[in-house]
Amino acid sequence: MTITCPAPPSARAASAVLFSDDVLRKFLDAAVAEYAHITPDEPRPCFGALLGTVVGETVLVSDVAFGRNVRTTDPAAREEFATAIVPRFGAAYENPVRAWWFAPADLLGIARGAEERGLDVLGSIHLHPDWHRLGPESERECRLSDRPTPMDEYVFRSTGWPLNVVCYLEKQHGGFYYSLAAWDPECVALPLRVHAPMERENR
Repeated sequence: MTITCPAPPSARAASAVLFSDDVLRKFLDAAVAEYAHITPDEPRPCFGALLGTVVGETVLVSDVAFGRNVRTTDPAAREEFATAIVPRFGAAYENPVRAWWFAPADLLGIARGAEERGLDVLGSIHLHPDWHRLGPESERECRLSDRPTPMDEYVFRSTGWPLNVVCYLEKQHGGFYYSLAAWDPECVALPLRVHAPMERENR
């Protein structure tokens, strides 16, 4: 769950999401660092706010910002999980390491900083690990992907952010592999394209 700030109205009917490769690398670096600490009891989350601009019906993502997770300390977060999320999505969400609640003060600071740079807070990006390999035996059938889970769908609709990116990350044969997908508040897929670095463009 996240606390959000108002979304740019023109971003709600995006025809394409153009994603900076620098943003992707920045998020992947953070996600890999969290992945290294995931255990069957600690499904460590990685969550960021996506910043950028909207040009016509195109969303340009140019930065990502991170904040604190106050899932266990914010009174509103504790109330939401106890009364809405756990009863609806199961006891697994009683785990204090599961899921994310963006610190309101951090998000406000991110929004103000973005405004000073001529950017908007467009939405969010979060990690889905290969939980069927890392999780407890009881959850080995839970195969995550870059598609939203039922909990994600609840969050996307609740926050109303126009852009919600899911990054699936797995480790196989000694290396990390990922896939990326973008979703609107109603969990409809948005076309997502990642920018190619300049040196590739000049080949």
